[in-house]
Amino acid sequence: MAATTAEPMGSLPSRLEICTTAPDIFYLPELVFGGLVWILVASTHVLPNNPLGWVMFVSVFCFVMTFLWMIIFIAGGHKNSSGWAAADFAYHGLAAFFYLSASVALAYITLRNKSGDLKTYRIDIAAVVFSYVATLLYFIHTILSAIRWKNF
Repeated sequence: MAATTAEPMGSLPSRLEICTTAPDIFYLPELVFGGLVWILVASTHVLPNNPLGWVMFVSVFCFVMTFLWMIIFIAGGHKNSSGWAAADFAYHGLAAFFYLSASVALAYITLRNKSGDLKTYRIDIAAVVFSYVATLLYFIHTILSAIRWKNF
């Protein structure tokens, strides 16, 4: 598979090159959609708390870790090591799995509570949609990270 980006797939970008290379171009959308899930879930009070606690943990954990991961890549802390390529694949795979489980739980809770307040229901639907979009972004990032790791 030929890379269509400025960097070959077998190297890790540094500084602003992360804005032009696949899979690293997904950092900002992951942060935006993950932050939206966090904000929307935190803005409503829906029972039961336990599944929503998991959704909040996933969205906050992935937001913070993705931000730190992006800063490490911008700073060049990876030193173009294949170990970092493997860690990038592992982290984004874990994040995709976490977001998928949180999205399913959030969708279930939203469907179960659809007889409540219409405004809260609409906010929850938006949170579900953004959660699945974040899941898709992390999954695509995982696949592209696996390809990059394989080509190292």
